[in-house]
Amino acid sequence: MWDDAFPSFLIGLREGLEAGLIVSILVATLVRAGARNRLPQVWTGVLAAIALAMSFGAVLTFTAASLSATAQEAFGGTLSVIAVAFVTAMVFWMRRSARSLSGEIKEKVTGALAMGSGVLILTSFLAVGREGLETALFLWTTARAAGESAGPLTGAGIGLVLAAGLCWGLYRRVLKINLTKFFTYTGAVLIVIAAGVLGYGLRDLQEGGVLPGSTAYAFDLGSHIDAGSWYSTLLQGVLNITPAMTWLQVAGYAGYLAVVMTLFVRGVRAVPAARAAAPKPAAGKPGTPARPGPVAGLPGPGPKPVGAGGRRPAWVVPVAVVAVPVVVAGLVVALARPKPSGGQTVAVSETDCGKGFTAPKAGRQTFQMQNTGDKTSEVYLIDPSSNAVYGEVEGLAPGTTRDLVATVAGGTYAWRCVPSTGRAVTSRPVTVGGGTGSTKAVVPVSENDLAGPLKAYKAYVQQGLATLVAQTRTLDADIAGNHLAKARTDWLAAHLTYSSLGAAYGTFEDYEQKIDGRADGLPGGVADRDFAGFHRVEYGLWHAQTAGRLKAPVQALADAAAGLQKAFPTQDFDPGDLPLRAHEILENTLQFELTADTDEGSGTNLATANANLAGTRELLTVLRPLLTTRAPKLLPAVDADVARLQQLLDAEHRDASWTPVEQLDTVTRQRITGATGQLLEDLAPVPDLLEIRKSA
Repeated sequence: MWDDAFPSFLIGLREGLEAGLIVSILVATLVRAGARNRLPQVWTGVLAAIALAMSFGAVLTFTAASLSATAQEAFGGTLSVIAVAFVTAMVFWMRRSARSLSGEIKEKVTGALAMGSGVLILTSFLAVGREGLETALFLWTTARAAGESAGPLTGAGIGLVLAAGLCWGLYRRVLKINLTKFFTYTGAVLIVIAAGVLGYGLRDLQEGGVLPGSTAYAFDLGSHIDAGSWYSTLLQGVLNITPAMTWLQVAGYAGYLAVVMTLFVRGVRAVPAARAAAPKPAAGKPGTPARPGPVAGLPGPGPKPVGAGGRRPAWVVPVAVVAVPVVVAGLVVALARPKPSGGQTVAVSETDCGKGFTAPKAGRQTFQMQNTGDKTSEVYLIDPSSNAVYGEVEGLAPGTTRDLVATVAGGTYAWRCVPSTGRAVTSRPVTVGGGTGSTKAVVPVSENDLAGPLKAYKAYVQQGLATLVAQTRTLDADIAGNHLAKARTDWLAAHLTYSSLGAAYGTFEDYEQKIDGRADGLPGGVADRDFAGFHRVEYGLWHAQTAGRLKAPVQALADAAAGLQKAFPTQDFDPGDLPLRAHEILENTLQFELTADTDEGSGTNLATANANLAGTRELLTVLRPLLTTRAPKLLPAVDADVARLQQLLDAEHRDASWTPVEQLDTVTRQRITGATGQLLEDLAPVPDLLEIRKSA
């Protein structure tokens, strides 16, 4: 949890110390001015600022929860960018103002004392409120980036408590801190963290459809880096550096860091020079601060009378300043939530599944699904006789409500509630009378339904692995005999065999890196000792490396292929991976092969794309019986897409050689990319159609 807590700890410490210093200076100024009776007004303003910050956080949380998934991404991304702007401004302001903060606030307090209690409340409210709003916004964005709130809230809480202790020590003269250095060092760290938040925000905006380039990856190290390792978790939690980042994310991260850090460092260097050039004070002993005396024109102690000699209760103003932001936040949340659509409100939980559901009229209906339980749940509108699904809502959090729109015709309907943990529950059925025509439903898939396709595909993979082992042994013999020209031909044959087993990538575990690892992300690149497999051998064969240098990498490749063949029968192959791979194989093709990202000199990316297409075709073959009954119009469109892409690839295969991707003319390259994209679009429904759904 600490990796998620550290950024919030730092922001809580800095913002808490800033706000605490301001409050300490306000209190000290009033005490020295002999106006202790005005201290409640300072605390009233502070209380109002805290209420405003908490209300602002509530508005962000509950407003975002009522949005669609795409809108949430856009909303979160926008606020992340705003948070970065606030933090950046705060870092520069505090670096510049750390030394003069006390004098500026004393001047404001002196003026506020002369103008009345309301101005003093406003002064403390504005001074602390800005820090509170910045903290709330940054906490919200870091919690969203972390995917949980416990870590960020814990970190912020520790930071605020520590800041309060430091401010108390400074006020009591127990501690002495060089605030300029403190804010300089923490400011530099916050700039690095803010760069990560900016990158995360840009990714959210891409996924929300606001910015382009969501599939244009600068790098994808998912197959090289264990996302659950301590170092990966630390980088993602503290710096928001993820194994896969788009070009826009990388540009935003690097550009922000380069520009802002440069300006910050220059500003730090400029401060000593400016201080040295400043004129010395004309009077007063060095190091002795001016001690303000009583302020002229101040009213006497005690609250002023209200009306005809009555006194206003002391609790009225504090209660009012807390109630106002809370009420305003409540109104904003209420207005931001989606208006009731007039449909039925249906309960979703293990105990109340389907409560409130009555037979609706035939036609298009909107049901308001309200999670009344304590677990995140999925809910399906089903035909209880066949378990066919008419509509679904996934990831419904406790206490939230989302609309489910479905077209209802004559028939029997029920709700199936599936909590994240626990058993699925099916509601009592209701019968809808009247209504003509039929409604579109998806017959759910069970693990048993996928058992046959999985068995057939595993047999295909096992046969392919047997071929792979023989081919890598032939390649090993080529290198041992110094037959490098033959080795290039045999290398391609073996690599294409492996590339046609795409649906099994998720089960190959460490063998994937050993057999088909990439140099991306390795410290030494192609010269790194951990660079292994087909691409390592490819680099050597097409960069004039001797057979002696290639002997060890080729032997390691052959050993890895043999090891995979032996291990595969006992490896876990999740049946649910089959429908997912129908889409993911060609996603990798589009990302790595059609961009020539994996080319280490052979120029055979189109041959690999062709092998990926063969693997996809094989996968569709085993899934065809399930798809035919659920989406009869899908397969003809997919078959036409496959034929079109195959024709385009075949056109670039001449005389046993393939056109390198980088030598394709613009029109041809766009046609191949477009055909792959169209096939991906038509394959997109497959995972949903064949998703394994939990039944009662």
